[in-house]
Amino acid sequence: MKGISLQDSKFVDKFTMFASRMGNEIHLRSLRDAFATIMPLYILAGLAVLINNTVFLWLLSGETLASAQYWGTLIVNGTLNISSLLIAPLVGYSLSRNKGFDNPLAAALISLATLIVMMPNTVSVVPTGATESVMVQGVLSFGNVGTQAMFAGVIIGLVATELFVWISGIKRLQINLGDSIPPSVGKSFNVLIPFILVMSGFALVSAVLNNVFDTNLIAMITTLIQEPLRTVTTGLAGCVILYSLGNLLWLFGIHQSVIYSSILEPLLIVNMTQNMAAYAAGEAIPNIINVAMVPAFGLMGGSGSTICLLIATFLVGRNKATRSVAQMSFVPGLFNINEPVIFGYSIVYNISLIIPFILTPALGIIIAYAATAMNFMNECVVYIPWTTPPLLSGYLATAGDWRAVVVQALILILGVLLYIPFVRINDIVMAKTAGEEA
Repeated sequence: MKGISLQDSKFVDKFTMFASRMGNEIHLRSLRDAFATIMPLYILAGLAVLINNTVFLWLLSGETLASAQYWGTLIVNGTLNISSLLIAPLVGYSLSRNKGFDNPLAAALISLATLIVMMPNTVSVVPTGATESVMVQGVLSFGNVGTQAMFAGVIIGLVATELFVWISGIKRLQINLGDSIPPSVGKSFNVLIPFILVMSGFALVSAVLNNVFDTNLIAMITTLIQEPLRTVTTGLAGCVILYSLGNLLWLFGIHQSVIYSSILEPLLIVNMTQNMAAYAAGEAIPNIINVAMVPAFGLMGGSGSTICLLIATFLVGRNKATRSVAQMSFVPGLFNINEPVIFGYSIVYNISLIIPFILTPALGIIIAYAATAMNFMNECVVYIPWTTPPLLSGYLATAGDWRAVVVQALILILGVLLYIPFVRINDIVMAKTAGEEA
């Protein structure tokens, strides 16, 4: 294979075959189709975040800035903050269509309705101007339907659709009104009993969770996924493990903020405030790992340090689609906004790229930690915006230490080299998949 040594050819062939088979598995393929459909909304969300956190900050201030940023907030509310409501019906539609089911819209509908059934009926909210939260009933909160609930949307979409399609195939449960009625009406009656059975079953599960265990699906995800990880500290090993797990979740379409924002980031902020206080007092800086260090050296271009992936694609990529995505994504990627890459390239459910997507950020954090521990560069003592571009971010976060730029450049080069062979593998897998689907 051109560009890959003979010594590595067996690994490449085996890995390519494995990735190709996994990519064509019906559930993964359905999830890939669903996320490809939702991609334009996430691209829009990325652009809104970019404009809100960079352009508006450059041009505006005070109340004018807050008023202008309301525009971007509305777009985020209509995209990222309702992620589970968007993904559940798309997963149901894609899976039922790939299974050859003749009423995929019904599968999309049951997926969305079932997701709502599993949501808590009582939520905690903080009224405007108040400091304490109150409990309210009969509402859906962005916290329960946004990116943190995306995993719930995916699971409900898959499970509800599988049950719905299976039950709909039982002839005795179909209601046939004959050929004298409109086809759309006939299809609705054919799935009436499956609708009742599936939704009633999920409602029963939700009621049991609420009445017996005093919990719900979102709380269970928090308890089973997030809480066990809270014992891991912000030391080097803990940070690398947590951040790598967060990036791994992207493979399954789950936003890495499920782990990073709710578990790791609060602790990193504490470390950052201690560093800033020590820096202001002229004292020794206590924490190497903090909320500025991790994004600056482990999140260049966004989750997975995907700016390295884009550069690798420009260097060795041959697939027209991924090169087009790379060209479109490069400018947002400079500001660490990589939704176009995550969902367009894509990273989600893409076995071919998950290894460098996890290893590159971990490598960056380890190198930056080592460089700081050996006094090659200063500790990060400035809380910079996460949208600060690579190289500039290292310089600003370390209060003007040019050596931090050198460290970032080294990480950038190593990341590109790590991504290159997997970009080639991804090209081969995409070509094979396109040939099999043609």
